[in-house]
Amino acid sequence: MARPLRIAWLGQRSLGTVDGLITYSRETTRWLAARGAEIVFVHHEPRASGPDSVAMEAVPVGDRFRIATPGSSRRLMETLSAHRVDLVHVSLSFSSLDFSLPGLCHALGLPVVATFHAPFDTHVTFWAGLSHVLYQVYAVPLANYDRVIVFGPSQARLLVRMGVPEEIVAVVPNGVDVDRFCPGPSDRARSLGARQLFLYLGRLDREKNVDLLIEAFLAADPPADVRLALAGSGPEQRRLAQRHCDPRVVFLGPVTEEEERLAWLRAATALVLPSSIEGLSLALLEGMACGACPVATDVGCDGDAVRGAGIVLDPLHIRTELRLAVRTLCEVPEMARELGRLARERAVERYSLASNVDALLGIYREVLGWTPSVGVQVETAR
Repeated sequence: MARPLRIAWLGQRSLGTVDGLITYSRETTRWLAARGAEIVFVHHEPRASGPDSVAMEAVPVGDRFRIATPGSSRRLMETLSAHRVDLVHVSLSFSSLDFSLPGLCHALGLPVVATFHAPFDTHVTFWAGLSHVLYQVYAVPLANYDRVIVFGPSQARLLVRMGVPEEIVAVVPNGVDVDRFCPGPSDRARSLGARQLFLYLGRLDREKNVDLLIEAFLAADPPADVRLALAGSGPEQRRLAQRHCDPRVVFLGPVTEEEERLAWLRAATALVLPSSIEGLSLALLEGMACGACPVATDVGCDGDAVRGAGIVLDPLHIRTELRLAVRTLCEVPEMARELGRLARERAVERYSLASNVDALLGIYREVLGWTPSVGVQVETAR
């Protein structure tokens, strides 16, 4: 007798917070469930627990890493056994359990798949050097996973060079719901008195280069009815707001509601993400799907996503190229509209969440030993 595929998803869950890791886990598991899979969501946020999830204790270290408390491995094994899951998928980084998960899962006879979100850059920069250290730390444990999902060929090559077996690395880009994130009416630009709206959407951290974006925008001396809206929060927020008081620069704060996020993306002439380091930005793909002209640095897999459908910035000359991009899009609005149209086509063709989930299901079939014709049903012969 067949029953639904049961997946233990280890990832980030939070209340009132939106970032790429949280969105990736939320949307992917939602779509997997819509395809008939049963999801047990294991996370480290007790306030976000529910009937379909299990919260495990962990100690936060900074904003992006957690150390699992003593006994976590045993509790996780008990959870996996109790829910009789068929497969484990972890969105890295999850916690210090990242490094022991392959052995833990294999001891239970379970295949384990990892999505490796870590940002990177192939240029010779400070941030690229930091990312290479992180990749070297993760390369040894990643080699023990059954599959490692990355977002593009350049990321795959980087891991393979560091010793991760090529045969276990699979390229599955981030995906966006292109039916939901699509061009449409929005009054957000009008609410700011803007004829053109440049938008930044993301954390306000040093590596995001928001200070350089503001400086380049003001140096281009755009007309009074052109605005730069910055959506997000982070350690740089207060300093940036105090330093830049020009009425053409608007700090929106965190935009956590999806409807509000969608409204700002639809209103944007251009979405500008001038990061020094990235994986593959979900905000970038959402903006492209909404028809905003993408302007992004050639770091991580962002350059590959934008090239030919937007403006790609050299991270080694970001200040000059940002200023040129802003001035060009202000002076030639037809260019922004055409690139926005091409970006929408690119998002639909390459970055659809439906295609992303199809690819994931194909990987699950491979590691479980299914034939390609099998859906998300498994035989209850365990």
